[in-house]
Amino acid sequence: MKLLLDSCTFLWLVSAPDSLSPKARQLLASANQEVYLSVVSRWELLVKHSLGGLSLADPAQYFDEACERFSLQDLPLQKEDVGQITKLPVVHRDPFDRMLICQAISQGLTLVTPDPLIHQYPVSVVW
Repeated sequence: MKLLLDSCTFLWLVSAPDSLSPKARQLLASANQEVYLSVVSRWELLVKHSLGGLSLADPAQYFDEACERFSLQDLPLQKEDVGQITKLPVVHRDPFDRMLICQAISQGLTLVTPDPLIHQYPVSVVW
């Protein structure tokens, strides 16, 4: 299975693994999974950091070390991903979450998220 981490899932994986659901912990611990961190999540978390809502000592190092430690693969944003946005119903207004949904749909990924609004989209979700 190819998994895409929601931004909060990434933060919990790195700093509060007990906040993950048992199923999410099990999937993320499995060596059989390809796990991705989107550039969209990096962007969202860096925006929160720059606005003072998220404390990161050295943001670039934080992401690099976390991706190496948890064997996360970088996922760039492609024009095909962005093209999905016009097909989504307006259930969720968060632009970062909407882009993660688009990436998951476009690239055939399962989104790992606790967000109940995302479960309303035609996207594979686990939690």
